[in-house]
Amino acid sequence: MMSELIFVYGTLMRGFDHPMSKRLAAGADFLGEASCRGRLYMIAHYPGLLHAIAEDDVVYGDLFRMRDPDTLLAVLDDYEGIGPEQEQPQLYLRELLPVTSGDGSVTQAWTYIYNRPVIETKRIASGRFLAP
Repeated sequence: MMSELIFVYGTLMRGFDHPMSKRLAAGADFLGEASCRGRLYMIAHYPGLLHAIAEDDVVYGDLFRMRDPDTLLAVLDDYEGIGPEQEQPQLYLRELLPVTSGDGSVTQAWTYIYNRPVIETKRIASGRFLAP
């Protein structure tokens, strides 16, 4: 299944002075703030999203519509450590998840799920990377 939508919750969000967030902004249209079910953890200087455990586990971020999904996803996958040439286990996995837009509508969007163990005390309980 393919989607032209991508949900980002960390260093790829708007406002980051990072080449990859600028690359995403240049290749996609910002649709608004959104959320998905999940748990957010501080990994290093970046966050990692894991699947939700409790009903109130929510992660907040930005929703974009990619203009050329195949090309942009290949660039972002490389940045996120996805692919057979990457160290195993891969740092992230890319999955389609239900994402809720600001207007309450739900759609499927690509997002990156952290794929390594986390330390529970590093959880960002607010679900917001910019406001832990």
